[in-house]
Amino acid sequence: MSVRTFLLPDLGEGLTDAELVNWLVAEGDTIAVDQPVAEVETAKSLVEVPSPFAGVVETLHGAAGESIDVGKPLISVRTTADAPAPGETAPAAPADPDPAGEAYRQEERAGSGNVLIGYGTPGGHGTNRRTRAPRRPAPAPAAPAPASAPAAAAAVAAPAPATLEAPRCISPLVRRLARESGIALRSVHGTGRDGLILRRDVELAISGGSAPAPATAPVPASPAAPAAGDTDPRSGLAVTSRTPVKGLRRTVAANLSASRSEIPEATVWVDVDATALLELRADLKRRAPENTPGLMAFLARFTLAGLRRFPELNTRYVAGAGPDAELVAFDGVNLGFAAQTDRGLMVPSIRHAEKLSARELDAEIRRLTASARSGAATPAELTSGTFTLNNYGVFGVDGSAAIINYPESAILGIGRIIDKPWVVDGQLAVRKMTELTLVFDHRVCDGGTAGGFLRYVADAIENPGSVLADL
Repeated sequence: MSVRTFLLPDLGEGLTDAELVNWLVAEGDTIAVDQPVAEVETAKSLVEVPSPFAGVVETLHGAAGESIDVGKPLISVRTTADAPAPGETAPAAPADPDPAGEAYRQEERAGSGNVLIGYGTPGGHGTNRRTRAPRRPAPAPAAPAPASAPAAAAAVAAPAPATLEAPRCISPLVRRLARESGIALRSVHGTGRDGLILRRDVELAISGGSAPAPATAPVPASPAAPAAGDTDPRSGLAVTSRTPVKGLRRTVAANLSASRSEIPEATVWVDVDATALLELRADLKRRAPENTPGLMAFLARFTLAGLRRFPELNTRYVAGAGPDAELVAFDGVNLGFAAQTDRGLMVPSIRHAEKLSARELDAEIRRLTASARSGAATPAELTSGTFTLNNYGVFGVDGSAAIINYPESAILGIGRIIDKPWVVDGQLAVRKMTELTLVFDHRVCDGGTAGGFLRYVADAIENPGSVLADL
């Protein structure tokens, strides 16, 4: 027997650390290769981490709620496949009779990197990468060594037989995507460093496309947590707690800061009479109680029609070197919407939302909201939006000067719907009123475009039948 320690890998998001949410096994449990052993929270989602070793759990390195750096010990497993010399802790050439176990460990040795979001491993990054000799073609198979000659067996070590050669893919998320899509990783051409299979490679295999050239991206350093202190020197008040900003909160903070510091935003707003829309939905609900879209789905449908008429708000401003810049337009709309969860504010997006009806949009909004709140939303679902809707009316407020979801160019918000006095055809009446607010990047369009879009959506809410031709 020997004890092997599994180090927390980069789970495919360019991570520097992850928060341990829950152990799925206990010390003394018997586990198999690829069995999930821990649930960790990254900056974008909850991820189950599988074990590359089979055996008995010897040590769990960390407790729920703690942060573990990438490359630090996660779990130690007492395996039965090896018989090392007394005092040996890490055999140089383990002879694992389990092909699945050997394949997994070759995947793990393939290197770390941003394998989820589609970047190769940065050169020279990190101290947690293992040093290994360059891969050489496997020699022709020779006659098996007799069991009584362990020294000869050890001398031959290194390259695994071709039947045990694993695809070079470390990310559990990428492997799961391939498995769920019926894609054999051996058939996928990896575009990362040394042939590492990235998420984009699997997605291209699913769509039948060809692999692009690899790219690299630096991994940000993890900020140090502030030291604890008894008294705040500025206010003179006692400090009751210090909470490190990490995980999702750190990602949200970075995006908000980038938005406010880089985007010259402007805001326009308008009061809207939503009485006609509410009456329309009430009529639909009487006819089909179980199949009536929510108000957010109708607003999404009107927004998409507005973006078709004013596509500038569905572009992205990309700065180049010096004064150079470009506006990037998209073939379609990935419509994001703000969703409050126990982990914080998330913005899942509906891919190609312009192709969906109000009922289909309603189903996607419900599905993605449930996924975000349960922690099951994928990083692609949380980071691929091109325009965002924000229903802050659920918090009982009328308006908000929202922050644009960087690097998008606009965000449309709707406040609560309440009874207010309103003049209709020269007569004072009580109507269902709300407020629409559009915050936009003034670099992508002028106020006329933003005002035209906002007025279009407002008119659609006030008179839903007027936009039927555009839906």
